[in-house]
Amino acid sequence: MPLTASAASSAAPSGPSGPSGPSATGASRRRRRLAPLAVLVLSASLAVPGQAAAAPSAPAAPVLPAAPAAPGKQAVATGYGGAVATVDLDASRTAIEVLKNGGNAMDAAVAAGATLGVTEPYVAAIGGGGYMTYYDAKRRKVYTVDGRETAPKAMRADSFVDPATGKAIPFDQAVTSGLGVGVPGTLAQWDTALRRFGTRDLGTLLKPAIRVAERGFTVDQEFRDQTAVNEARFRDIVPTRELFLPGGKPPAVGSTFRNPDLARTYRELARRGPAWMYEGGLGREIARTVQKPPVDPAATRNVRPGLMKDGDLGAYRSRTPAPTRVSYRGLEVYGMPPSSSGGSTIGEALNILDDFQLGAGDPVKALHYYLEASKLAYADRGRYVGDPDKVDVPLKELLSDGFARERACLIKPDRAAAAPVAPGSPDGDYAPCVPPGGATRALAYEGPQTTHLVVADKWGNVVAYNVTIEQFGGSGITVPGRGFILNNELTDFTLQPPAPGSPPDPNLPGPGKRPRSSMAPTIVLQDGRPRLALGTPGGSTIITTVLQILLNRIDLGMDLPAAVAAPRATQRNTPQVFAEQAFIDRYGRALAERGHLVELFAGPPAGVIGAATGLEFLRPGLVQAVAEPVRRGGGSALVVRPSK
Repeated sequence: MPLTASAASSAAPSGPSGPSGPSATGASRRRRRLAPLAVLVLSASLAVPGQAAAAPSAPAAPVLPAAPAAPGKQAVATGYGGAVATVDLDASRTAIEVLKNGGNAMDAAVAAGATLGVTEPYVAAIGGGGYMTYYDAKRRKVYTVDGRETAPKAMRADSFVDPATGKAIPFDQAVTSGLGVGVPGTLAQWDTALRRFGTRDLGTLLKPAIRVAERGFTVDQEFRDQTAVNEARFRDIVPTRELFLPGGKPPAVGSTFRNPDLARTYRELARRGPAWMYEGGLGREIARTVQKPPVDPAATRNVRPGLMKDGDLGAYRSRTPAPTRVSYRGLEVYGMPPSSSGGSTIGEALNILDDFQLGAGDPVKALHYYLEASKLAYADRGRYVGDPDKVDVPLKELLSDGFARERACLIKPDRAAAAPVAPGSPDGDYAPCVPPGGATRALAYEGPQTTHLVVADKWGNVVAYNVTIEQFGGSGITVPGRGFILNNELTDFTLQPPAPGSPPDPNLPGPGKRPRSSMAPTIVLQDGRPRLALGTPGGSTIITTVLQILLNRIDLGMDLPAAVAAPRATQRNTPQVFAEQAFIDRYGRALAERGHLVELFAGPPAGVIGAATGLEFLRPGLVQAVAEPVRRGGGSALVVRPSK
């Protein structure tokens, strides 16, 4: 069952803009989408492993330098009965356990997420939130569950502004503070997801995580490094120091880390349910911790109090908005709608790329268009995307063919546009081409850390799930006696309101508002059935990582393991393209000749972009789960019944 792609050959018919220009008309583009069989005969059709290809295979993808694999982890697993890929072996084992015991993909995703709260406490915890996309095999439909954190009722557009200076407070002080803590959404999200799509109760699904928290897990280099990065601020916050700096220092690699406080918290959640957080005692403890962070009296760090009150937790509700959807090379790509910008920005970039013929025969050309499409889509993301409950997001027009073509006309085949580029006008009135120019807003900071997992079950249900507390270590504030760190998601807002006369900013803080995110759990259908699911951590680089993996798989002919392992670059409407060293070594000179300024990605971690997980249905029932082979110590892919 080949994964369709449009023609990649340089001999493909040219559009009016020349061999690399957009296709002739929006109408022709729509015809191409409605009749994907017309392109299957062309040489860019992809084949699954073990199947005959219709064209010579694409060049092997360069990979990152090898690193010692974590014991027991494997990056690729292929088989039947269900599959999972996460960053962590214990979490993957938890999901497989649930699947083997008859649970479905949503049950397994929630159970794995709870286990990640134990083993990946600096990126995944019930003190944070996240986004899910879900394919329901019975209904043959994609759904989403939005568990993004919200600002407290008392928050205003200038809440992060120091009245003494009129400027935003220093960013590190916003992060390590109660002020940056949003109302956690993870438990409400789990509750909604299980009620609508699950088959098991939360108490049952918390049992594996409780077991891991009590028995402990083996500390690896990644966990120790994440602790060491946070050591100074963890030391200043008493319950965080007591839990995560045993003996006053980061735990040693190879030691066993236990979290009995979190085990007790999970047990109580199993008994009381999520209402304990949103309407009960746990919520009051969280609000009290935010209002008065438990800072060591001897510390000199300025840890500001937050604005959250008990009623803010009681007012929280998860959302189930319709997913974003675009067609690309005959495939249907579904993503997370606002307040995440993941689905809208990936969708817009794919719509732009769909106007060009790309393929493995000229990877530099494909990467040039990928970078330019990303640049344009990020400009529009910054100008128009925010919480749709609080601002007007022109989502339909951002994902329209007309707007994509108007933006595509700005791309030159042989020269990168100087960045930052200006946002477009998604107003429904689209000219064939518009001139570049105008002012644009600088790229706002977005914490780079989250985690992503994918699960499929034997019935064909699929979950792609991003969960996060924002920074490595979130706010750094642990709820006393509860074993989990609170998020700093509200620093995803624009902390400084725009100057008078500037364009409005859709991502300013506000009461009950969700900050914009880049999380992009993505599901791809072919003929109405799931074919791919993928996502990654990485803050604002999430969008480009998912987009580049799709480009690698669909246009450049890589199989999914190679598409995930290939070196990455990210263009977020900044003057530079930031990339991993292997990408620079392979493509840097050729892209520089087209005007791209390619520099090493500073991180964190330095030189590493994302840590993706994905899966692909190779044929009915046969699933390949894929995790990172090297990045961040590698991930863990497992299946219920491995293929022979």
